[in-house]
Amino acid sequence: MKSLASRRARVARVRQVQHLAAVGAASVAEGRLAQLEASEERLAALRATLVNGMGASSGAVFAQAGELAQRLEQARVSLQPQIHSAREAVALRLSERQTAHIAREGADRLQVRAVAQMHREIEERMIANFRPRTKRTGDDD
Repeated sequence: MKSLASRRARVARVRQVQHLAAVGAASVAEGRLAQLEASEERLAALRATLVNGMGASSGAVFAQAGELAQRLEQARVSLQPQIHSAREAVALRLSERQTAHIAREGADRLQVRAVAQMHREIEERMIANFRPRTKRTGDDD
């Protein structure tokens, strides 16, 4: 029974490592998504400042600012597929994390049961081996 408890403990440790790896992967995916969304917001803000921040200027400056604004908008729009992909990756990593968490909890419960069973068996063996000592009387002399 001791070997069963040690196997369950090993499985619990493996599940813990798998859970930690899944948490790390989910964090990386969430960070990547946050980075892409922040880049998109910065591009939109920069484009807005180009269009709205114009004072009295020549037509050439307006044309350059318009072209730059168009390029910024194009860069922002080209981020959309990457953001969509990153959102899907986050959803996948979160589901993997949830699955790993459930597996870890199951392994922990199995380990606790195995240890409890081992303790019960040890106590049962101790009770079975218990022999009360009888007092000897001094009649043998």
